[in-house]
Amino acid sequence: MRKIPNNGNLKMTKVAYPLGLFVCLFIYVAYIKWHWASATQAFFSITEAATGARRVPQTRSPPGTAARGHEVFYGIMFDAGSTGTRVHIFQFSRHPGETPTLTHETFKALKPGLSAYADDVEKSTPGIQELLDVAKQDIPFDFWKDTPLVLKATAGLRLLPGEKAQKLLQKVKEVFKASPFLVGDDCVSIMNGTDEGVSAWITINFLTGSLKTPGRNSVGMLDLGGGSTQITFLPRVEGTLQTSPPGYLASLQMFNRTYKLYSYSYLGLGLMSARLAILGGIEGKPAKNGKELVSPCLSPGYRGEWEHAEITYRISGQKAVNLHELCADRVSEVLRNKVHRTEEVKNVDFYAFSYYYDLAAAVGLIDAEKGGSLVVGDFEIAAKYVCRTAETRPQSNPFVCMDLTYISLLLQEFGFPGNKVLKLTRKINNVETSWALGAIFHYIDSLNRQKSPAS
Repeated sequence: MRKIPNNGNLKMTKVAYPLGLFVCLFIYVAYIKWHWASATQAFFSITEAATGARRVPQTRSPPGTAARGHEVFYGIMFDAGSTGTRVHIFQFSRHPGETPTLTHETFKALKPGLSAYADDVEKSTPGIQELLDVAKQDIPFDFWKDTPLVLKATAGLRLLPGEKAQKLLQKVKEVFKASPFLVGDDCVSIMNGTDEGVSAWITINFLTGSLKTPGRNSVGMLDLGGGSTQITFLPRVEGTLQTSPPGYLASLQMFNRTYKLYSYSYLGLGLMSARLAILGGIEGKPAKNGKELVSPCLSPGYRGEWEHAEITYRISGQKAVNLHELCADRVSEVLRNKVHRTEEVKNVDFYAFSYYYDLAAAVGLIDAEKGGSLVVGDFEIAAKYVCRTAETRPQSNPFVCMDLTYISLLLQEFGFPGNKVLKLTRKINNVETSWALGAIFHYIDSLNRQKSPAS
């Protein structure tokens, strides 16, 4: 017998079915929205990781205002060197009344150097624009118009004829002016050696915390480049400034304090220029009639070629006994009466960079990755050992005996005793110890002083 359906249950089914369908639809829509939000967040996370860009929370306060008790600001420094152009993008944080703290650095480099475009300045534009795009990705949009943009050129543009250098700088300035960043009339320039030394001094003392504590002893800076070498420090004895030649003094204003520094750049005493002088060559000129340059600082049986400033020289060693002694005599001739000696270097802690670091690492005096400390006399001990070894067998690098001997005697000429400790490092707190940080830091501080009612 066929069962007759219950009308009451049928009515309940008619009501429950659409209600259940509605609940399921609601849950499905909620799930889709949640899934889409998660996927979107994941997409942005992947994009940020791939591009290096950082999204900024919408709660961040505009530039010039305090967010959670501190102010965030940025600075962009282009380092136009002889072998490449590098951009440093610095992010700073500052609590009211305190010295700023570096919270992030982005770095990118391109080759060749800006000077390579001296005969066609238009070709310099794409590279500059590419580095500017890195800054746009790294700095939040709201900060662009308040972020100073600066380029400083070093050895590459210093060596160019004045007119060519100025045309290059003018082209860079045009590109900068078209950017959304803060660009002043002094946004591009060629650094002199003293400015380079002072900027590196600011960097090292900022990173070591010396600039934050007025009573804390500062540290000195030694930089050995290819064409020049710099020494900069804050004397602890007043008489040091009074007895130094006028050209060795530099006055620096930072954080409402004035620093009277001993600072000098010796053009022609960088390691590559010194090599040429020790070999008997003349800067910018090939050897007369292609003559071979002979040196007691090279292995007796060595013959080869060496390129410096786009000129190739034929070089060779000479038969000799006690290579180090003969090499030291030749280096002393090159350095004679060219370096100002000051006893004050004994009283200041020094950091040394560039070729000081590279040579020390090459012969095992410091760790190649981490750096380290040594005493000045270690360079002489290493020089004697390498030169003695070079007397009987050629070295993989023919210049090691010469370079170590040169560094040893250069430091002695500065006034450093053999037991003086030097710290050699490439980074402090994971930040490069270059002049770029000090230069942009000083530039920003100068802008703030100009804005201040008291200035």
